[in-house]
Amino acid sequence: MGFERVYHDPLHGAIALNSNDPTEALLIKLIDTPAFQRLRRIRQLGPASLTFHGAEGSRFTHSIGVMAVARRAFDRIGQDYPQLLPHRPVVLCAAMLHDIGHGPFSHTAEEIFGCDHEHWSRRILSESAPIRQLLDQFSPTLLHQIEQVYLKKYPLPIVWQLVSSQLDCDRLDYLMRDSYFTGASYGKIDLDRILMALRYDLVSQQLVVAQKGIAAIEHYLVVRYFMYAQVYNHHKNIAATWVLSKIFERAKHQFQTGTLVADENVNAWLGNEAPSLEQYLATDDGVFVYHLQRWQHQDDPVLSDLCRRFLDRDLLKALDVTPLDERDRATLLEKACHWLSQAGLDPSYYTGLRVAVSRGYTLYHKGINIQTTKGLQEINELSPLVQTLSQPTQRVWLIYPREIESQLIHS
Repeated sequence: MGFERVYHDPLHGAIALNSNDPTEALLIKLIDTPAFQRLRRIRQLGPASLTFHGAEGSRFTHSIGVMAVARRAFDRIGQDYPQLLPHRPVVLCAAMLHDIGHGPFSHTAEEIFGCDHEHWSRRILSESAPIRQLLDQFSPTLLHQIEQVYLKKYPLPIVWQLVSSQLDCDRLDYLMRDSYFTGASYGKIDLDRILMALRYDLVSQQLVVAQKGIAAIEHYLVVRYFMYAQVYNHHKNIAATWVLSKIFERAKHQFQTGTLVADENVNAWLGNEAPSLEQYLATDDGVFVYHLQRWQHQDDPVLSDLCRRFLDRDLLKALDVTPLDERDRATLLEKACHWLSQAGLDPSYYTGLRVAVSRGYTLYHKGINIQTTKGLQEINELSPLVQTLSQPTQRVWLIYPREIESQLIHS
């Protein structure tokens, strides 16, 4: 006797998995593994909730959402091309497990520690016994096939393109989800229209878009551009990430001098070697935040002050210096360093330049191909709007504390 597991999602409604379907029964079991449940404790947008207070969704909710979008997209195409149906377990598992390797604070941990969540995802699937056993029991080749998807080497391009491309189910979900939780109304995409426009090209075996879907794709790319410009690269996000990175830079320094109080899992992140898989899986946002709470009472004034600033949201400021040339930026940074030294603050922790690059579209992994009467054409060739979005835009920010704001403003 089978059963149905339902996840109620604010974006996609009821996401139901039926245990009578072997693939969906596997998904239910994978969701219940400790490594996947850990994603509940990792925020999708890292420290962005300090800027957008509703942005507290987790990697767990996003991962379930990506699977739901992938299932809709694949099942619709599979109705017309039943020869694709044997690839359904690979598509749905790869879609749902794609972010299982994220560390605390999501992409921010990658920036701070230089770790690659895709590398850790592959390790977890291969080395975490509960997950590996489930995959092997289902099929002895499933793990290898999922790895091929992540490395974009799966023999059928549509399979990996649904999971990782310029128009994949991951991006479709995170743009909708991040827009919803940050309150950024310009981030809404027309998911139904996009999914209805997706096609399978028999000759190239690629995921392509019907010509009538160009407007929906243009809108999706404009949304992506705005989300990067206004949410992901928001100056307060950049300042919060700066503080967090400097906290762990200082914590590493204290760890090396033997004066830091931390548990063995966090110590593993601060050492010169990568943490073990067990240590990696034992750390999440809560573990890191707990250490920040402890470190704000450390004797080291830099570490304690930075931790207090992050926890109390007394963040550093970010001044847009994009219009200045490099020489003027360098001069302003020198002045900031001077004033910080005068104020008794270490410039290496309290000021610096950060660059944020936004681009709505790139030719990343074959781009987006449109079905036309002339055959497949890259959307860049058909849409002046997309050509414009392909140009990268760069903004440069000077990070500094409010203690020297009056000197900076009047310099």
